[in-house]
Amino acid sequence: MAKDSSPSDEVVRVIRLRLKDKHAAILREKSFWANQVWNYCNELSYKVWQRERHFMSGFDFAKYTKGASKAGVPLHSQTIQAISEEFAVRRKQFKKVKLRWRVSKGSRRSLGWIPFKASALQYRNGQLKMSGIDAPLSLWDSYGLSQYALGAGSIAEDARGRWYINITVKVKKTVSTATKMIGIDLGLKEFAAFSDGKKEDCQQFYRLAEHRLAVAQRAKKKKLTRAIHAKIKNRRKDYQHKLSTALVEQSGAIFIGNVNASGLAKTTMAKSVLDAGWSQFRTMLNYKCIGAGVWFEEVNEAYSTQDCSVCKTRSGPKGLKDLGIREWTCKECGTHHDRDVNAARNILRRGRATLAVGIPVV
Repeated sequence: MAKDSSPSDEVVRVIRLRLKDKHAAILREKSFWANQVWNYCNELSYKVWQRERHFMSGFDFAKYTKGASKAGVPLHSQTIQAISEEFAVRRKQFKKVKLRWRVSKGSRRSLGWIPFKASALQYRNGQLKMSGIDAPLSLWDSYGLSQYALGAGSIAEDARGRWYINITVKVKKTVSTATKMIGIDLGLKEFAAFSDGKKEDCQQFYRLAEHRLAVAQRAKKKKLTRAIHAKIKNRRKDYQHKLSTALVEQSGAIFIGNVNASGLAKTTMAKSVLDAGWSQFRTMLNYKCIGAGVWFEEVNEAYSTQDCSVCKTRSGPKGLKDLGIREWTCKECGTHHDRDVNAARNILRRGRATLAVGIPVV
């Protein structure tokens, strides 16, 4: 079963649907005012910190923003509350005294964003009615929203000026009947090596489009550049969705190495690391495992390439000088190893040790 402290048989998912372009003008206007509320909260919070040395909560902002919708801010009161509450959450998350200013105009314009509460949204006849926006919002409903109880969420703009609505919904958990346990070692030469000996080739979506992207950038074709970036992102996401879904469907437990993607993204391997999208893939595996009743665990992968997965002796290739060694033979037991598959098997062995009491560790 998946590791989940909640006793509920439901999990929260986010559904992302594209809104039709005819709403772009009104949404851009609303997002402008959402930015003004955010910036007000940002400045107010900073001044309170300077004067009183404490951080304001979402509840604290309520008395300062009360009546703003009647005083000329064309946003519903619930939307204003959602913005201030979101600011308080993000300030706490990033542990900063002051967050980044949201710019509404110019070359550094922030992408549009309008949060909302569950009570502000209604779905009727294939359209969404949102408090503070007079006209109903038309969208491409590929999920069938009528079958869900809609929760809070946000309306957001992407780099190409397209608008999407992100809505939280509750879906029932499923119970996985699969018993296979698998360890996964993420890499750059191969995207993933599995403890059963299989490997998944690295797709290199950015590398394949790099030349075309460079040509568009040199020609200063901004629209084409954004379209190419979007295609790279969408292809990577589609590939990882398909792979993660297949792994979850066939597994009862998944253990994956905790490779430090953000740290490696600051090295000379940055372009390849970001192209691989390890963090996104682990996030997909995590929430899909929770929904499918599959155990998921990120495992410390230190020395996983050096330890022999058979006799546990640390006799494998070490350091940067041995990165090119992809196969090796254990000096202790004589087992011949593929470097990445051996690491995946060590990750599986360490992951099994984290399972609940009563499940044998072999």
